[in-house]
Amino acid sequence: MKLDHVVYFTKRTPEKIAAQYEGAFVGGRHEKWGTYNALKYVRNAYIEWLAIENNDLAESSSHPLVTQLRQDLAAYGDGWGTLCFSTEDIGELDERLKLAGIETSGVIDASRKTSSGALKKWKMLFIEEQNNNDLPCPFFIEWEEDEISRRETLRKDGSITEQSEAECIQECVLVTENLKETVAKWSTILNVEVEDSNSLLLNGVRFRFETDLDERNRMLAVVTG
Repeated sequence: MKLDHVVYFTKRTPEKIAAQYEGAFVGGRHEKWGTYNALKYVRNAYIEWLAIENNDLAESSSHPLVTQLRQDLAAYGDGWGTLCFSTEDIGELDERLKLAGIETSGVIDASRKTSSGALKKWKMLFIEEQNNNDLPCPFFIEWEEDEISRRETLRKDGSITEQSEAECIQECVLVTENLKETVAKWSTILNVEVEDSNSLLLNGVRFRFETDLDERNRMLAVVTG
């Protein structure tokens, strides 16, 4: 398991994002969800700016990520929303989480059409949660292609460049109202030991948790270098 991508919720269009951030480009659209995105790849993951393209479709969607996107944009406006980890066997992960007493969405099939018209497919898994005001758990993805093949394709089409691969995500800072409980739960979900009282380390990326009454209970910052 590794960090796959971090998600920033925005009201801006993918075109505006691509013009604003070096290395970002228009990704594509999720036609069933009413959303579209811009993307930026770095060496160990990528950044997704996710926005609503079709309000009617987004409002009628029951997809967990779209639900959070709508709620967060209405409550907070633009900001970091959540993060995603990739796995090679999402069905096995689903079973492990259920055995640990963690309720899940079950495996969800997903796809998006790229700006060139190609169809990309993957599977997703979400944690079912009761408290929408606290930090959401991460979600999970299993890509149709393996990591090496997928990134090689992205290099060939120019989505990944030497400049973008010189940068990597080093740390994600996350705010929660229940520090001890959240760190323990994420440790179980990610199947990693707690690094210290408020952080986890997975494949070279640190996930640091804080309690901050002045901040919303979401991801606060993504540190790159």
